[in-house]
Amino acid sequence: MRVLFIGDIVGRPGREAVKCILPSFKEKHNIDFVIANCENAAGGFGITPNVAQEIIANGVDAITMGNHTWDRKEVKQIINEDYILRPANYTSEVEGKGFHIYEIGKGKVAVISLLGRVYLSLLNCPFRTVSEVLPTIENKTNLIIVDIHAEITSEKVAMGWYLDGKVSAVIGTHTHIQTADERVLPQGTAYITDIGMTGPRDSVIGINKEIIIKKYLTQVPIRFEVAKEDVVFSGVMIDIDEKTGKADKIERFCLPVSID
Repeated sequence: MRVLFIGDIVGRPGREAVKCILPSFKEKHNIDFVIANCENAAGGFGITPNVAQEIIANGVDAITMGNHTWDRKEVKQIINEDYILRPANYTSEVEGKGFHIYEIGKGKVAVISLLGRVYLSLLNCPFRTVSEVLPTIENKTNLIIVDIHAEITSEKVAMGWYLDGKVSAVIGTHTHIQTADERVLPQGTAYITDIGMTGPRDSVIGINKEIIIKKYLTQVPIRFEVAKEDVVFSGVMIDIDEKTGKADKIERFCLPVSID
């Protein structure tokens, strides 16, 4: 089975990149299942029902979120849908789900969304949370993909080692900067610290660079705007043995996109 995980989709440029690239990319690379982190998909912050439907219509099967899950109040209209996952380490009193099992032609794929705690929201421990979630999934499928949406590299690397041999892949998101450390760990779990961003590279992690520089220089609050130039389509492809749930290969990519 080949799984495609698309790096954090940022605003309209990121969505246009998905619309432009994804259909042909899926066909060319024989993709069986598509996941995308979309916590920045609506104007750079959060997601709305219309934006979510647009992304799903363009070929994404599962949407993971992160620390911007609740930035748009409209998200509550879709947060209980199967296609969207908020971090599993929120308390059970919070709406939505943190994991789901998706049925596709080649079997069942489980996706788990986790949020790191260092420099982010102090949610429940993501390590303990995933340990509680896995027993509810393991008797249904061994094809398990984890999105660890976290700020610091060490927390993501630790999660990779913690879950090595227990899941098919641990995929890092959030920083929008693609790392060059993709590999299959010794016990068969594909890992990368961050898959990067699908959006405008002529920016500061997706936001107009002049605005961000001014923010750093003045420390005065300023309205952020998504940049528009030098758009890229980033992520990873993961080949997984359907019988064992072990990863055979992980390949990263960052492709330039021409948007009219």
